[in-house]
Amino acid sequence: MQFSALRFSSEKSTIKRIPAAARGMRRAMRVLGINAIFHDPAAAVVVDGRVVAAAEEERFSRRKHGKRPVPFAAWELPELSAAWCLRAAGIEPGELDAVAYSFDPGLCRDAAGLGLDDPSDHLRVDYARRAPQFLAAALPGLDPDRVRFVPHHVAHAASAGLSVAEDNAVLVLDGRGEVASHLAGAYSDGELEVFRTQELPHSLGLLYEDLTRHLGFLHSSDEYKVMALASYGRPAFLGLLRDLVRATGDGGFTVERIDWAALAKARPADGELTDAHADLAASVQARLEEVLLDLVRWTYEAAGGPATLTMAGGTALNCVANARIAAEGPFERVWVQPAAGDSGTALGAALAVTPEKVAPFGSAALGRGWSDDELEAELQRAALPYERPASIAATAAEVLAGNGIVAWYQGRSEYGPRALGHRSLLAHPGDPHTQRRMNDVKGREQFRPIAPMVRAERFAEIFEGVCPSPYMLFVHRVRPEWRERIPAVVHVDGTARVQTVHTETEPLVAEMLTEFERHTGLPVVVNTSLNTAGRPMVDTPREAMELFGSAPVDLLALGPFAVRRSRTFAS
Repeated sequence: MQFSALRFSSEKSTIKRIPAAARGMRRAMRVLGINAIFHDPAAAVVVDGRVVAAAEEERFSRRKHGKRPVPFAAWELPELSAAWCLRAAGIEPGELDAVAYSFDPGLCRDAAGLGLDDPSDHLRVDYARRAPQFLAAALPGLDPDRVRFVPHHVAHAASAGLSVAEDNAVLVLDGRGEVASHLAGAYSDGELEVFRTQELPHSLGLLYEDLTRHLGFLHSSDEYKVMALASYGRPAFLGLLRDLVRATGDGGFTVERIDWAALAKARPADGELTDAHADLAASVQARLEEVLLDLVRWTYEAAGGPATLTMAGGTALNCVANARIAAEGPFERVWVQPAAGDSGTALGAALAVTPEKVAPFGSAALGRGWSDDELEAELQRAALPYERPASIAATAAEVLAGNGIVAWYQGRSEYGPRALGHRSLLAHPGDPHTQRRMNDVKGREQFRPIAPMVRAERFAEIFEGVCPSPYMLFVHRVRPEWRERIPAVVHVDGTARVQTVHTETEPLVAEMLTEFERHTGLPVVVNTSLNTAGRPMVDTPREAMELFGSAPVDLLALGPFAVRRSRTFAS
């Protein structure tokens, strides 16, 4: 059964999740979600409406973003992450009730008809049509008739709108799906009503990708660098961009072609970043925020004024824009899917075909994890000197208080691009040189900010803005009296991308923060991802030990075990 009910256009439509009885399926529904078509391939398993496992292929293949977003790569499937998700759920491929693939080739038209300069796009569509056979070959025992095509933006919408308990408006924006780049709608009793979609070639996501490429960064990868660079510039070209990029008043928008070179000279990948480049980044960022606010307000009215807005799509990873939507938009609450990019469509596709009531999203820690015995066996195999202190949190806090850097490897890995206290590099926020040290350790550009984590109950005295913020998807204003106390995490514009830590969900991280404050009087710790530039986040114990051995990290906190650099590399 294909999802013909999920066809949608720019007109209003309702997408119903078909009851299990009507599908001839039992209530205990086991669904594998797959994202494979563009970039960030991923897999997720949902059983009885509960998310059991979700992981990105890059964590297994060690290729950043899994693959490049070109039509020739569309046939590549997240075979490793899918196999792991099924093992984690204790499910054989032949036992699946459905495999939900987050792209519907039946919606597609040729690239020329969409106004896109992509002559090989037909390959992407052809590979997608063959996905059932490709999946059956990759997962022996799978019946290809169990594969369901879910429209790309419906999958994005489901990943967000079905992950919260209450009815909500939902807004999706990214580079592109089958024929659109945007969806505005609302969820009521688990059913999605689509109010508006924006057809290609108009795309706010592709606008930001084009700018990323013009500034010498890797598109569909480095857009967050452009967001960081924008804080160093002024919106000198905002007037022109208001003419070229604008909301249409009916829930859609237009993006005209922009002559980037007329505004700032194209930068080669290894070229110098100039003030003109920063000004261009600031201008596009400012115009993006303005148009998003127009779309948010339109969606609020179309949905009848609900309290909650949920968001997904790659544009929803723009935490500066998210913060402005929360501050200036009409919604009481803004919830962003932590895996808002294309990897999250694996989860969303699975949720979209699940007939059961979906359990609210509880944690992004949905990837691989190892038991204490398994971690100790890895340490012994590597012949590393280690200890098991009474409290790994207290030991890490002591090293951090002495201005050491800690590789923090705990529990299951995170789903999505943010390190949230499971695969993190931690440091002291009070040293003004920490940003430089951390960017040197990771091999990153020095204009890149580093982020703070703080116990939720201490947030309000230090920061202003959205709270709770457990997934690091909003920026927050740092209160003036704290800026000199935690300079490492204060960006050039006086903001920080905060993760609030909640004792009930992250007790070990909360304990570490408490111990660090006991030593230093500071309730904040630097948190950045456990990786080096151009590489995926560390996922396995061996990868954590490899990073520890190759970078100036003072302590590896591997589960309950402590590996100290001073003892490991003593002369």
